[in-house]
Amino acid sequence: MAALTPVELHYHVNKLLSQYVECIDDDRLEEWPDFFVEDCLYQVVSRENADRGLPTAAMYCDSRGMLADRVVALRHANIYARHYYRHILSNVDVKGVQDGAIVVHSNYLVLQTLVEGDTKVFSAGKYLDRIVSTADGLRFARRVVVFDTYRIPNLLVTPL
Repeated sequence: MAALTPVELHYHVNKLLSQYVECIDDDRLEEWPDFFVEDCLYQVVSRENADRGLPTAAMYCDSRGMLADRVVALRHANIYARHYYRHILSNVDVKGVQDGAIVVHSNYLVLQTLVEGDTKVFSAGKYLDRIVSTADGLRFARRVVVFDTYRIPNLLVTPL
């Protein structure tokens, strides 16, 4: 990581972010936990709570095993309207390296299309990431999703 130029680092971070959203958008959710290290943190927090420093999260997973459990529940236990996501990423900003992790902030927009064909804005917000280099490539050590929308229009089943 230290040997990479800023341009190379930005390229590799963008590649990770693109592969992450492609995995979700293509409904390959069984692969989703592989984007994280074993001892990770994945949180989905409202902007209102994030701004006030309140710890309550709409979703909280503190290991890759919890992420895998979430996918199993999604596939076999949850009942929800079939839908598709389309992520749009912007303003990927590699802030720098801190304590061995790459600190990255980016914006997202998730469009949700139901099987009837209607597409709506499902969520908008930002990702606050800490990314580490592993033998398998870059992985998320921490991903905090801060959503701007004050409410989630329907069940938050699929990861953001």
